[in-house]
Amino acid sequence: MRTGGTDLETGQDRKAPGRPRNEKADEAIIEAAIALLAAGQSAAALSMEAVAAKAGVGKATIYRRWPNKEALLIDTVATMKGPLPELKGESVRDDLIALIAANWTSRARRYGKVTACLLPQYSRDDEMRRVYQAITEPRREAMRSVLRRGIALGELRPDLDIELTMLMLSGPSVVQNMLNFNPNVPEEGFPEALVDALIRGMQA
Repeated sequence: MRTGGTDLETGQDRKAPGRPRNEKADEAIIEAAIALLAAGQSAAALSMEAVAAKAGVGKATIYRRWPNKEALLIDTVATMKGPLPELKGESVRDDLIALIAANWTSRARRYGKVTACLLPQYSRDDEMRRVYQAITEPRREAMRSVLRRGIALGELRPDLDIELTMLMLSGPSVVQNMLNFNPNVPEEGFPEALVDALIRGMQA
């Protein structure tokens, strides 16, 4: 007997095991989790029942996809990260701005609120922290590649500390997104202003 499902549970959910699952249901469940977290629900208080109700599916539909809440949260984080921006590879400054700007959209700022709700989960759960690092690593590697290219081409200092530079470039964007840490810093032109403030010390 079905328990509170809707049209999202029809179609592929009813097919034989091994068939592709219903992507619309997957998207609805992830979006429901994001919406609840963005509205202020903490990761600890988030329930599968609430996600199912928000997504318009039965709880069993979620458990067919994710064995527990932690697994759902991990996929939620991966979805929030989104795709990497395309980098032209012509200018270190332009590529760094593109990477920062990808975290400075209205979509990213909305997800920044969700990330703030997930921080306690990251601090308590070693596995989730490990997975979060794995999800974030491709973005760090993209920035590393830009900085390495700048060093190789003589645009940046040969003794540049790449890991520390990445932290200085990424940290302000994250804190402003999540907390609006300094409301006196204008949102308009933030990626350009941040890169330009740091690149003077990075240049050869």
